[in-house]
Amino acid sequence: MLLSRKLLVQGIVRDLENKSWYTHCSPEGFYPFAGTLIPWLFAAALIACSAALYLGFFVVPVDTRQGEVARVLFIHAPASWASILLYLVTAAFAVIGLVFNARLPAMAAMALAPTGLLFAFLDIWTGCLWDKAVWGNWWQWDLSTVSELAMAFFYMGFIGLHTAIEDLARANKASALLLLVGALSIVMDFTAVQSVAAQHQGMQGAILLSTAELATLLAMSLGFIMYAGTAALLRLRCVILESERQSMWVAPRRGSSAP
Repeated sequence: MLLSRKLLVQGIVRDLENKSWYTHCSPEGFYPFAGTLIPWLFAAALIACSAALYLGFFVVPVDTRQGEVARVLFIHAPASWASILLYLVTAAFAVIGLVFNARLPAMAAMALAPTGLLFAFLDIWTGCLWDKAVWGNWWQWDLSTVSELAMAFFYMGFIGLHTAIEDLARANKASALLLLVGALSIVMDFTAVQSVAAQHQGMQGAILLSTAELATLLAMSLGFIMYAGTAALLRLRCVILESERQSMWVAPRRGSSAP
């Protein structure tokens, strides 16, 4: 009985090792896989964002209270959601790389952070546009703006630590701990996002979105996530080549654009 169980376990392990996805867990195996995903993610991002822009500008009617400026919500809210999601994923990858001493998750965190910072700045910028149009000034010290600004600083701190610390192991440890400290800003931002739509519509509680408005928000959110995946994979391939430049498999790719 024990022998049969041992053979069963050995068979499962052997089967896992033969699976194609298992080879993608290393930088060498993931590099070509990322190249395969990039065109599909970019196409999905282009289609989703184009559909969202069409719906937002030509299908959704003009807001009766705020006019055309209310359409900024269709970029502001998805950018906020994307920055939060990317922060969580970046922190998860950084912690996994730190705990298990895994190279690929740590590289993925480095590749995701700049795109997350981009969406954080996009959220702040569109929020300032809305504040100027509605309140008459460019900045409002509300929970959403402050928490998003804090998240942007944590993103910059993560990128800055990797730039300033030459020892990669120390940089990974310090940046992972920084992202964990920034978890408080994520909790704040989740609370703020719950009320961001109500703030933009001038109401005190939850609002009812029309089908066109909901479809626009969902399409733009999907487009932003697909774009984030495209940008992160492109950057991850560069990080892999830089980190693995001494490896034998990288040598033939130097000076040429590999698939």
